[in-house]
Amino acid sequence: MMTIFTSLSGRNFRWLFLGQVVSLLGTGLTTVALALFAFDLKPSDAGLALGLALAIKMIAYLSVAPIVGGYANRLPRQKWLAGLNIGRAILVALLPFCDALWQLFAVIFLLNIMAAAYTPVYQALLPDILPDEESYTQALSLSRLAMEVESLLSPALAAFILLFTSYELLFQLNGVAFALSVIFIFMATLPESQRNDRSGGVWRHVSFGIKSYLHTPRLRAVLLLNLALSAAGAMIIVNSVVYVRAVLDLSEEQVPLLMASAGLGSMLAALFLPALLARFHDRRMMLGGGTLLVVALLAGCVGPSYLGLFPIWFVIGVGSSMILIPTGRVVRQSCQASDRNDYFSANFALTHGMWLIGYLLAGGLGSGLGMGLTFACLAVLALIATLVAAVVWKPHDQYELWHEHPEMNHLHPHVHDEHHQHEHEGWEGAEPHVHPHYHTQQKHRHKFVIDEHHAYWPKQ
Repeated sequence: MMTIFTSLSGRNFRWLFLGQVVSLLGTGLTTVALALFAFDLKPSDAGLALGLALAIKMIAYLSVAPIVGGYANRLPRQKWLAGLNIGRAILVALLPFCDALWQLFAVIFLLNIMAAAYTPVYQALLPDILPDEESYTQALSLSRLAMEVESLLSPALAAFILLFTSYELLFQLNGVAFALSVIFIFMATLPESQRNDRSGGVWRHVSFGIKSYLHTPRLRAVLLLNLALSAAGAMIIVNSVVYVRAVLDLSEEQVPLLMASAGLGSMLAALFLPALLARFHDRRMMLGGGTLLVVALLAGCVGPSYLGLFPIWFVIGVGSSMILIPTGRVVRQSCQASDRNDYFSANFALTHGMWLIGYLLAGGLGSGLGMGLTFACLAVLALIATLVAAVVWKPHDQYELWHEHPEMNHLHPHVHDEHHQHEHEGWEGAEPHVHPHYHTQQKHRHKFVIDEHHAYWPKQ
């Protein structure tokens, strides 16, 4: 079980992970402070303000991540990640000076633009510094564990700090956390991004990641399973307080304890998943997670008591990790190393789109139909998503596929591999280089991913 921590033996990942933990902890403090700040700015509409802030966050993620994915490989990774955290530190420090909701929303939007530019590049970086599959899986589990620890620790730490000072200090502490993470980033030695061989204009670069992601059957299944995850996870985030306070008529102190049970389930799953993924295929593990989410949502239809909610939330936490942790592995295996920024950015944007759907459904159905029917509707959604994912992602999924290329003349940056075997005249320069070249018609078999030479998935 403790092998999850062996990935920290690598110096580069250790510093990056430390930077991630510090920034996560600071962000958690700001989440608490934002709720209090929104209430102070407009007490009667604090809930609406937070809901709009969440929508702004999703809009930033969906719009910015694909653009970053298309061009991030041209940027120096270390300076890019450090610069974004410096920008976030400055923005967080400005939050206490906002005196109107529109100013608060503007800063939140800029913060989430930077998060959308940071996270996919960080995720695409991990396979490069941890090329071994076992170490990479351990790192994914450790990152998931850190997120859950943050979600449990940050509110407690914020509550302790608020005993002695006002919530404005929480913003300043988050700024310090981002500044510390910059130091940790520069302590690591990060490899440069591999240049891709993509041709075309701006739209081609921006849309490549999402189009390629959606053209890959196993990644479509991953997205469907994230829809199932959002249906269950949104029930926790949106309706925990509604169920405890309005349905069960209990005090607000009961809410965080219930939500902690989901975090506990996710943490325990993260500890055991590296060993399980060494024995079971990603597909089997992720579909198992989707099945657990369906079972948990169906259990909520019976109108459980407060204590009855704990095992339901716990199982949702377990199912969440069973889907989220293998996702990085599947994305990594489904793209060229030079296209990882595009694919991880697409995954970031599209999966957050699923969460936006989940939030809207959980909130809207909960208000209009009550908790019992909301559980049922979301269970049906999660069941359909999981079943379709099982159909789309074939049981005997193969990474090496036979496929055929038509003859064509081509112009794009390239190296000489199984697709480029041609004569040179001496002026073409070092690889990767650009010159007109001719592709003969051929049929061959190799690890198949959607890229410059493979626009569509072959029919088997």
